[in-house]
Amino acid sequence: MHTWLEPKYLAWLEQGLAVTVLLSACAGLCATLLGFVLAIARTARSAVVSRTAALYVFVFRNSPLLVQLLFWYFGAAALLPSEWMTWLNTAHFVAWGALTLRWPSFELLAGWIGLTCYTTAFIGEEFRAGMRGVNVAQAHAAAALGMGRLATLRYVILPQALRIATPPLAGQYMNLVKNSSLAMAIGVAELSYMSRQVDTETFKTFQAFGIATLFYVLTIAVIEVALVVWQRTGTRALMRGRA
Repeated sequence: MHTWLEPKYLAWLEQGLAVTVLLSACAGLCATLLGFVLAIARTARSAVVSRTAALYVFVFRNSPLLVQLLFWYFGAAALLPSEWMTWLNTAHFVAWGALTLRWPSFELLAGWIGLTCYTTAFIGEEFRAGMRGVNVAQAHAAAALGMGRLATLRYVILPQALRIATPPLAGQYMNLVKNSSLAMAIGVAELSYMSRQVDTETFKTFQAFGIATLFYVLTIAVIEVALVVWQRTGTRALMRGRA
C-alpha cells in the first residue's frame, strides 16, 4: 500500500496553500493600511475620534476571531438584501485575453473582511506603540523648527515608529497566516480545509496534516526571513547615513 499521497491530493494541498497565502496577503495589506489609520485616530486630539478608535480596538481584540468570522458570514448574509446575496454567490469573471479575473466567493470575501477587521485592531496597536516609543523631545524639536503636526508625524515620528514596530508587526503577520485556518469554519477552501478533505478521502491523516503543517512552517519562515532582511537593510542604510 502506498503511504505517500497521490499527485491529485498534493495538488489539493497546494491549492489550499495558495488560498491561504492569498487570503493572508490581502487581509494583511488591508489591515496594515487600516491599522495605520487606527493608530493615528487613537492619538487624535479629538476625544470622539480617539474614543471611537479605542472602542474598535476593545471590541475586536476581546472577541473570538471564530465568532467574528461566523458573524460576517451568517450575520452579514442575514442583513444584506437577497438580491445582493444572489449576486455575491453568483460566479463573476472578467477576461482580458489570456488573463481572467474572478470575483471571490462569498466565503472568501467574508473571511477576508473578518480577518482584516480582527487584525487591524492588533496592527493598529503595534503602530501606536511604535509611535509612543519615539522620544517626545523630537516632536518638540520639530515644532521648534516650525514644522506642523502632520509634517512632524510624517517626517519625524512615523519613520522611527515603523522601525520600532517592524518586529511586532512581523509577529502579527505570522499570526494572521495561522489565524486564516479558522476560515475553514465558514467554508473557505484554505490549507486546513483542504488537508481535512484529503484526510477524509484517503484516511492518511499523518500525511495530509503533516504536509499542511510543513506548508504553514515554510510560510512563517519566509516572513521571518523577510524580517531579518528588512532589519539588516535598515541597519546598513542607517550606518551609511551616519557615515
